[in-house]
Amino acid sequence: MKLRTTGAAVALTVASALVLTACGGEDDTPPATVVDQDNTGAADPESGTVLDTPFAKPALTLTDTEGEEYDLVAETEGVTTLLYFGYTNCPDVCPLTMSNIANAAAELSDEQRDKLNVVMVTSDPERDTPESLGAWLQAQDPDFIGLTGDFGEIQEAASSLGVLLEEPYVEDDGAVISSHGSQVLAFLPGDDKAHVLYTEGVTTETFERDLPGLIEGETP
Repeated sequence: MKLRTTGAAVALTVASALVLTACGGEDDTPPATVVDQDNTGAADPESGTVLDTPFAKPALTLTDTEGEEYDLVAETEGVTTLLYFGYTNCPDVCPLTMSNIANAAAELSDEQRDKLNVVMVTSDPERDTPESLGAWLQAQDPDFIGLTGDFGEIQEAASSLGVLLEEPYVEDDGAVISSHGSQVLAFLPGDDKAHVLYTEGVTTETFERDLPGLIEGETP
């Protein structure tokens, strides 16, 4: 089943469809709470949503895991790019999402893999340094790109894509409260716009099915 919707409709639904998920932190990290959204109302949450009005790629310059400046628009121009906002202390949604993409990417040929960028922008830049973000992504896929920097800039870029981010804060009991959208946006090489949106329910199998076409600039 193909679901089509406009970028504006996606963004509107994001603001009104919040599902709170409580999460536990790592051994030396206070527990965290993550807000994730199923923002499309899709009948089939395991399929991507093809957008009638694609999202433009945000003009965002951050720091990569090597400590170098990374211009998202310039560095990913003309290459299929999956973009996700998340953080390394997230114990479930973020690692599952990135693992699903990594497992699917592992099935691609070397030629196909060279035509795919997977970019994770941290929603928790205070804790996600280039070093810690790099180590975390290395365990997922060494080719994944991690970006960190100013939270305000990251939040603005996410908002332009209909992805809700709220600045993490610490409660009196030491719990870190963080909220972020669970969407993965697929930018196609022809116009560098996001034509497909994936939500939390998407599986490895969905990415395995869709990635070869996305790499060639085709929607599911």
